[in-house]
Amino acid sequence: MADLFDQDPTARAEAESRAPRPLADRLRPARLSDVIGQAHVIGPEGPLGTMLASGALSSLVFWGPPGVGKTTIARLLADETDLHFVQISAIFSGVAELKKVFEAAKQRRRAGQGTLLFVDEIHRFNKAQQDSFLPHMEDGTILLVGATTENPSFELNAALLSRAQVLVLERLGAGELEDLAARAEAELDRPLQLEPDARRALIEMADGDGRALLNLVEQVAAWRPDAPLDTAALRKRLTRRAALYDKSGDGHYNLISALHKSVRGSDPDASLYWFARMLEAGEEPRYLARRITRMAVEDIGLADPQAQAVCLDSWNTYERLGSPEGELALAQAVVYLALAPKSNAAYVAYKAARRAAKSTGSLMPPKHILNAPTGLMKDQGYGKDYAYDHDQDEAFSGQDYFPEDMERPDFYAPVERGFERDLKKRVDYFARLRKERNG
Repeated sequence: MADLFDQDPTARAEAESRAPRPLADRLRPARLSDVIGQAHVIGPEGPLGTMLASGALSSLVFWGPPGVGKTTIARLLADETDLHFVQISAIFSGVAELKKVFEAAKQRRRAGQGTLLFVDEIHRFNKAQQDSFLPHMEDGTILLVGATTENPSFELNAALLSRAQVLVLERLGAGELEDLAARAEAELDRPLQLEPDARRALIEMADGDGRALLNLVEQVAAWRPDAPLDTAALRKRLTRRAALYDKSGDGHYNLISALHKSVRGSDPDASLYWFARMLEAGEEPRYLARRITRMAVEDIGLADPQAQAVCLDSWNTYERLGSPEGELALAQAVVYLALAPKSNAAYVAYKAARRAAKSTGSLMPPKHILNAPTGLMKDQGYGKDYAYDHDQDEAFSGQDYFPEDMERPDFYAPVERGFERDLKKRVDYFARLRKERNG
């Protein structure tokens, strides 16, 4: 039997046409207008639509989650602009391959053909590799279209970003995924045997990823059950797609930011939701224990001094019980923090004190509050005229404890919430006494 590689090109093409093709590949759009979703980018008023209408396409970076059309749109842009399409992946490509790609693009340019170079996972290239694109972008040898799931601000060089426009592609909504499922049914020439609730569950399982949905649809279509499946039957046969989450990437920082701001915003329901989202994605509970303790210190502070103790107790409970039981203690701490009175007055005061300490350098404390264990130090005035507070009326002398050449600042300004109401009364009380004692 002849090997496939021994066949002539025509026979090989016919053989490939008979080979099985995944549904996602069969449904790959042939025109930009066929793309489902991303209307804010490829629509007539979107940046890509505007560029194509004006005939001035610039280098681009597509930033978005998997399965939203980054590769497809790049390929279609090459078709729309009559550019030769070249695709590489930063995972598998090195300096040697990049040199070959650039040299081939130069040869095409000499022959009057432009090159659209699509670089998948472009953030995985190091700084030197990213810099190698710059001269070829500047002289028009390539039109670069990069794709990344990570924040370009952190992962791509400023020089590269200055030569490319970043376009954000969004996860597909439920309606867009439903349109994609209907297109898949038309391609398969049969509807999915699912009850309405099960169909909605299938859409949810895709989690905004069009490619994941088509893979799920292909599995469901192959079952050919006798009657439509309900949600329970569907979940028994399919595993839910894992939520997008990278413990060192954008997903991690986005979700912890959402949790922190929900706590700060006194919303226990939203706080629990983001806390649960992080746990479901596999976040380390000890990281969450540390972060919620920070929230108690930063956003609640002395408005409720008990909040910090609640967090530490919940952390200790988690260490004793482990998962999953100990996670309930952390969840209770999250609810407590969300409903606690809020104040960042101590946090603001601390930062102001640090700034003042940095700016005032090596100013000495006033001599009257320095100890004088030697005669020489006494002769220098150390400890002279110090007023021992416990011997004064109200156990308060009102002396100045700041350096002599430093104007007295006001760092701590407690709020009228929670326990800080009482602390504010004390601050005002001592301020009044200090003014009286100092004339």
